[in-house]
Amino acid sequence: MKFEQLTLIEPLLQAIHKKGYLNPTPIQEKTIPIILQGQDLFGVAQTGTGKTAAFALPILQLLTTDRDRNQRRDVRALILAPTRELASQISEEFYVYSKGLNIKLLTVYGGVSQRPQTQALQKGIDIMVATPGRLLDLIHQGFINLNRIEYFVLDEADRMLDMGFINDIRKIIAKLPSRKQTMLFSATTSPEVRNMASSILVNPQTVNLAPVASPPSLVSQKVYHVSQENKKLLLAHLLQDELVKQALVFTRTKRGAEKVVKDLTRQGIKADAIHGDKSQNAREKALKAFKNHSIRVLVATDVASRGIDVDKLSHVINFEIPEEAETYVHRIGRTGRAEQLGAALSFCSGNERSYLKNIHKLIKHPIDVVHSHPFATIFKN
Repeated sequence: MKFEQLTLIEPLLQAIHKKGYLNPTPIQEKTIPIILQGQDLFGVAQTGTGKTAAFALPILQLLTTDRDRNQRRDVRALILAPTRELASQISEEFYVYSKGLNIKLLTVYGGVSQRPQTQALQKGIDIMVATPGRLLDLIHQGFINLNRIEYFVLDEADRMLDMGFINDIRKIIAKLPSRKQTMLFSATTSPEVRNMASSILVNPQTVNLAPVASPPSLVSQKVYHVSQENKKLLLAHLLQDELVKQALVFTRTKRGAEKVVKDLTRQGIKADAIHGDKSQNAREKALKAFKNHSIRVLVATDVASRGIDVDKLSHVINFEIPEEAETYVHRIGRTGRAEQLGAALSFCSGNERSYLKNIHKLIKHPIDVVHSHPFATIFKN
C-alpha cells in the first residue's frame, strides 16, 4: 500500500515524501482510516513502529479540513505523553508534517520556565502535546481551557500507569468535553490498561500489532554470565569493538546509571546518562549529543528511556537485566528498526538468573550464551 491510498491531503503527502517514506507501516495503514472516520481507537503497538505518525497525520488532516477560518484559535487537539522526551519527539513529528498547514503547535512540560508556554497559549494554538503534571499546573492557574478539545490522544498508557499518573489523567479527562474523539495507545495490554481503555473510549476500534513476546526479528540477542563487580570491566571490553558504533545501556536505577557513566569516563569513553533526576535541559543535551554522535554511549533507566528514538542504533546493552520480562522486549526494541540489523547484549549476574528465566519463558526460547569472554563466570545451580 502507498500513502496516497489512505486519502491523505496533498500537503501531508508532500511532507511524508520529503521524509523519504513511500509506504505506511502496519500501524499507520490500519489506524489512519479509523481516525479519519471519526472513531475512537485502542491501538497496541511498540515504540518504533511509526505510531506517532499514525495519529499525527489524520489529526492534522481533520483539523485542516474542518476549520472555521474566523473562529478564535482554541486548543482542539490534546496529546498526553508520560515523559518530556516523548512529548518533545511527538511535537517534532507534528511540526514536520504540519509545514504549510497553518497549524499552531505547543509542547507543554515541566522542568523549564512556563512563561514561553503561557505566552504561546495567549496567542492561540491548535494542538497541544503535554505531560500531565505541567498541564494540570497551567489549568489550575487559568492559562488553559480544554472545553473545545475535539481530539484526545493518550499515548503510552501503560507507562502512564507505571509512573503513577492515573489520578492526574482522571483529573484531565474530567475537564474534557464529553463529545470528542479519543485515541489510546499502549505497548502492552495489561488488565489496568484495558480498564482505562474501557473507561474513556466509546465503541472503539482495536488495532493490536504488538505481540510483546516477540522481540524484533532483526535483533541478535546474546547473554554474558558475569559477576556484578566485573560488569563495568566487561562493558569497557565490549566497547573496544569498533562494530559497537553506539550503545544504549540500561540500568535499573538512577544511581546505577550515574555510576556506569563515571566508570566509562574514567576509561576514556564518552558517555552520559538520562534519568528522572536530570533536569530537562540536561536530558535534552545528552540525547542530542547521542543522536549527533558526540557521545558513543547513553546510559538510561527504563522510565527515562521511553521515547528515545535513535536512527540506526547498533547496540542495546542490558547492564542490569530488568525485573519484568516485558521490559526486556521494550528495551531491545530500540535497535533493529527500519530494516536495520541490531544487537542486544545482556549482562547476567548470579542474582539476576531468575529474571533471565522469565525472559526465556516470555520470548519462548533461550538467549544464546557467550562463554568466551575475559570475565566469564560459571554460576552453580
